[in-house]
Amino acid sequence: MFENKTILITGGTGSLGQALTKRLLETDVSTIRIFSRNESKQIVMEDDIKDDRLRFFLGDVRDLQRLKRATEGVDIVFHTAALKHVPKIEYNPFEAIKTNVVGSQNVIDASLDANVDKVVCVGTDKAVSPLNTYGATKLLAEKLFVSANNYFTREKTKFFAVRYGNVLGSSGSVIPRFIKQIKSKQKITITNSNMTRFSLTMPEALDFILHATQIGKGSEIFIPKLRSYSITDVKSVLKETLGNTGEDEIGIRPGEKLHEVLINTDEMKYVWEIDGMYMIMNPLYHEFFDDDIKTRYPNAKKMESMKVYSSESAEKISAADLKQIILNSNLL
Repeated sequence: MFENKTILITGGTGSLGQALTKRLLETDVSTIRIFSRNESKQIVMEDDIKDDRLRFFLGDVRDLQRLKRATEGVDIVFHTAALKHVPKIEYNPFEAIKTNVVGSQNVIDASLDANVDKVVCVGTDKAVSPLNTYGATKLLAEKLFVSANNYFTREKTKFFAVRYGNVLGSSGSVIPRFIKQIKSKQKITITNSNMTRFSLTMPEALDFILHATQIGKGSEIFIPKLRSYSITDVKSVLKETLGNTGEDEIGIRPGEKLHEVLINTDEMKYVWEIDGMYMIMNPLYHEFFDDDIKTRYPNAKKMESMKVYSSESAEKISAADLKQIILNSNLL
């Protein structure tokens, strides 16, 4: 799929962008363009990944003209750029709108003008029935992408989204924060001991994104099948591994949920199961897709039994498995 292709990754210096870059460089890709606004991270990334196929573009997704220049001649776009820290966005909501919503539309417009083959929006479980501003902006980004296929005059470009939970060890996530607190002899700050979260490792996230990119035909939202973990189990595993420094329960932060949802009840009527993933079809086209869905996706199966897909009801990762995952992730 990537042989001799030119790839653009917005937000390419982030944890996902860097991991995706390394994975793509294992293929016969022609060029990977890293688009981000942080010059220091670009320098570090360039020193860390020494490969002649890398190109670095300074720019912000808010800047449509710069995006258009970066997208010229590109075959596939992975849109990972976003403001994503919930408390910061609650305090600065319109900044998130400018990056996550307007920036996403800019990626769409630039990709249409450049006649890109496929454009993938990397989403989040927080976009489902959003409680916080971050989730609301990512919901709109999803909507923009699945609706971008309405531009029938540009039939070549296919837009779709992927949606998943927290990647273990990603920037701002709970496990690195707990590890830092324990190593600094500080108490662990628990928001709520009943909290659950979806999670997957970075290799699992990359496998999912690339497989969705391969089979995506436009207007879909792809969701992986995930297990979930409880904050209590994370706390217990890390204390057992690193030592007990005590804990404080500080309460759920503004805009935070007790449990995360990847597919809500209203979306279930549009959900199909395919290749170990879930696929939400665009409701706008669902009545037309229903008759020929199995022609377009021969191994797809309509979901009928599941009512909601949440971290509370999902299969839980055992404490033993969670410990092994953390040990294997090099986070310690």
